[in-house]
Formats: sequence, structure tokens, C-alpha cells
Amino acid sequence: MKSSVLTRYRVMAYVTAVMLLVLCACMVFKYGFDMGEDVTFAVSQTHGVLYIIYLIFAFDLGSKAKWPFGRLLWVLLSGTIPFAAFFVERKVVRDTLPLVDGAEPATVKV
Repeated sequence: MKSSVLTRYRVMAYVTAVMLLVLCACMVFKYGFDMGEDVTFAVSQTHGVLYIIYLIFAFDLGSKAKWPFGRLLWVLLSGTIPFAAFFVERKVVRDTLPLVDGAEPATVKV
């Protein structure tokens, strides 16, 4: 697997996670303080588009890494749970890095 597949996923995981936190803050202002309705709409639309891109990249990574369906589903849903994408991204990178072309094998027995 090429390292660009993992890099694309990582970038979109962080971008989606940050946008979800911004969206949560906007929702607090919209429903808690009755202000920022237009900003909330713009942020929600932006997060929606970025989440679709995240789904594509995560699915691409999962299919190349040959993840089981349950793991793929968890990774895909992590973009909808605040803070979850940060933790899931770290675990995905740790588990997927050995599959990247040119990566050092963990142990080689002869």
C-alpha cells in the first residue's frame, strides 16, 4: 500500500474532527444563545462535504488494508463523534503503518 493512502486518510481525519468540534461550538451558540444561525449553517454544510471526502478516503484505506466490516464501520462513524476521530486516527496509523510500502517489518524470522 502506498503511503499517500494513509496520508490522505490522516489529513481528512484531522480536518473532519476539527470541523466537527467547530460545528458543536456553533450548535451551542445557535441553540444556547440564539445567535450564529448563518454561521452554523455554513459550518454544517462544510463539515458534511468534508465528511463525505473522509468517508471516501477511509473506505479506500480500509479496502487496501483489508479491514473487517466492523472495523471499517467504526472508522467511518468516528467522523461523527466529537473527539473520537483523533483517537481512532492514532490507532489506525499504528496498525496500518506496517502495511505501507517501504516500511520496516516488525520482526523477520529466518
